[in-house]
Amino acid sequence: MLAIFMQEAANQAQDAAEQVPEEKTLSFFELIFSGGIGGTIIIAILFVLLVVAMYIYFERLFAIKAASKSDPNFMAQIKDNVATGNIEAAKIRCAQENSPVARLTEKGISRIGSPLEDINTAIENAGRLEVYKLEKNVSILATIAGAAPMIGFLGTVIGMVLAFHELATSSGQAEMGSLAQGIYTAMTTTVAGLIVGIIAYIGYNHLVVKTDKVVHQMEATAVDFLDLLNEPA
Repeated sequence: MLAIFMQEAANQAQDAAEQVPEEKTLSFFELIFSGGIGGTIIIAILFVLLVVAMYIYFERLFAIKAASKSDPNFMAQIKDNVATGNIEAAKIRCAQENSPVARLTEKGISRIGSPLEDINTAIENAGRLEVYKLEKNVSILATIAGAAPMIGFLGTVIGMVLAFHELATSSGQAEMGSLAQGIYTAMTTTVAGLIVGIIAYIGYNHLVVKTDKVVHQMEATAVDFLDLLNEPA
């Protein structure tokens, strides 16, 4: 009798073990492509925006780093050449440096002999051109930072509309599993949009900080050059 009871208990335990629901896993690619054509298109657009944002960020980062490099003895050499009246040597030194600071200084040197106001205006105009070069395509990065989350949210809204459309057309008898799966997949577009937007936003602000440093460096050089021209002979 005891043996029969123990056998029944073992069978019940085995049946319970067999009834344990199997844990379902969903890979990243399955999550993307199971969202239908709408979700896949949104994810593809966000991926393209991410590639563009990363390209602009690294291209501008290297360009700004190259523009910020300058010889610490550059202005001292320019001052010596200008003080001795060797204007051509000063121009050649500026051409050798090939940096925004050097190009601003060269513009001022080329105006030596003109009124100080004209020299200052020429340097300011050259400075605006250099800032424009440094900020090339950075605005696109800012646009991606703002547009990516909205595109992701658009994908989520489309997914929710399709999910409720399925619920409406099935007269409220749609399977909750498939409905939840559609909503879950639709939310991935918002996650993807936020990730792309955050990356672009951080990259944009980092480039702005780097650009401001170069701009301050140019302003300091312009002040030094104008002070040099104001020095008594």
